[in-house]
Amino acid sequence: MMLCSRSLLLAAVMVSTAAAFSSSFTPSAQRVSTVCSTSNLSMKIFDWKRREADESALNDVDNTEFTFDNLRPAPGSRKRKNRKGRGISAGQGATCGFGMRGQKARAGRPTRPGFEGGQQPLYRRLPKFVGRPTGPGHTKTEYNIIKLDELNGAAAGETVNFDTLFEAGAITKSKLDIHKVVVGREDFTAKDITVQAHGFTKAARAAIEANGGTCQILKRTTGEVIEA
Repeated sequence: MMLCSRSLLLAAVMVSTAAAFSSSFTPSAQRVSTVCSTSNLSMKIFDWKRREADESALNDVDNTEFTFDNLRPAPGSRKRKNRKGRGISAGQGATCGFGMRGQKARAGRPTRPGFEGGQQPLYRRLPKFVGRPTGPGHTKTEYNIIKLDELNGAAAGETVNFDTLFEAGAITKSKLDIHKVVVGREDFTAKDITVQAHGFTKAARAAIEANGGTCQILKRTTGEVIEA
């Protein structure tokens, strides 16, 4: 008899608890649904002068003529820059985001380009290939310079190039295999000569042709004449 009364009492408590839980949960669910249905998401306009401005006329594209005095950026597309060092409320005051001293807080660039904190940098980890330099300016073509005043010892009608000048003692040996003729400091007096090189400046070519000479361009790989 006592066991039966306990089971009945427990069942009554469970029924009352379920009813109270359902009655307390229903209004909150209704409130959530009503809030979601009435909420209207909008973009925040950072320009405080335009938050309350009436721009309905500008939004009417069909009936608005845009000129330089009424063009404006779209609301929310532009944001004011952070004013650093103007108080702690901005989040960038005092140290301006650079922290409490240290290398990165100093003026100027803290480290050189390519520095990786002391570990082996990328440009030293990559393999190096012979004949393919990787430094700055590696695409620049370097010529051995031959000046016009070094050709003054050539006789009329003679063909002059680097080999003949070196044999005559007019120039010294070169580490580079391609040669370019440029204007020297002294006057060019040789006449009616044929000059062979891998490149000529405009002034040097004009001076040679003015004295009745001829300029011939040599191929870099074989040394053959490819242009006269």
